[in-house]
Amino acid sequence: MFEIRRYTARLRDEWNLFVTRSKNGTFLFDRDYMDYHQQRFADFSLLFYLKDSLYAILPANREGNILRSHAGLTYGGLVMDAQATAANTVRLFEELNAYLRTQGIEKVIYKCIPWVYHRMAAEEDLYAIFRTCRARLVARDIGSVITRGSEQRWQRVRRRAVDRADKQGVVVRQSDDFAGFWEILTENLNAKYGVQPVHNLDEISLLHSRFPDHIKLYTATVDGELLAGVVLYLTPQVAHAQYSSASAKGKQWGAIDKIYSQIIPETLAEYRYFDFGRSTENRGLYLNENLIFQKEGYGARGLCWDWYEWNV
Repeated sequence: MFEIRRYTARLRDEWNLFVTRSKNGTFLFDRDYMDYHQQRFADFSLLFYLKDSLYAILPANREGNILRSHAGLTYGGLVMDAQATAANTVRLFEELNAYLRTQGIEKVIYKCIPWVYHRMAAEEDLYAIFRTCRARLVARDIGSVITRGSEQRWQRVRRRAVDRADKQGVVVRQSDDFAGFWEILTENLNAKYGVQPVHNLDEISLLHSRFPDHIKLYTATVDGELLAGVVLYLTPQVAHAQYSSASAKGKQWGAIDKIYSQIIPETLAEYRYFDFGRSTENRGLYLNENLIFQKEGYGARGLCWDWYEWNV
């Protein structure tokens, strides 16, 4: 029924066009985004054709005998358009498993796309992997999201932080000073967790140059001194805070809170959801209670990010 093809560079334009017209794809699946770190992963992305027409795509990479929803992306799963049906998606996964067996793949790790990123209902894949693959839930992270029209009043500690920022004359604006912000971000991550940002400065600068309408930096300054920043990833439904960080002075003066006090209402005027991202580690077994408390202080509430696994 389905013809399954491995992704190659000659299919780039067809792949990207499908992402733009899909019901659950975002710019993270554009090959200009996916391929910025292609040397780190053995790409095994797949395209599914039905009657010579592209029906669905699966961003993925291979690690030995395991197929993974692309490990370089926050979320993955089957990207579909509005024509996808439940019955056809069941058959697609049946044929996918048969194809993977011919390729020596024995297991699949599948990260589904959180529903807030869907432009219309798009969970045919979740039914199919339950029915056809007997998929097991192996990880569940929790993130925090504000829904337009359901905003909650900020907690007092967050409101007081904005008051401190106002008293200090903190100014929020969109900026291209990724270098300045990355210095603050890198120093904080290294000091607190001993890690580096997922993207280095060259990578985020490259991605911003490729997707200027989708990746934006907002900064808080006083008299030209950079105190804090938030990097937003903008997709059709969601404004997602990809990175946020503040200097020691910025933390003291409530600079992050000041940024959010401006960009949350601005983005919710255009996007349905504001996503602060996940607050868990170790496949959801560790909850960073301080981090999620801060996000909940802005009125955000829980959204789960699920990983599934099955044997082919």
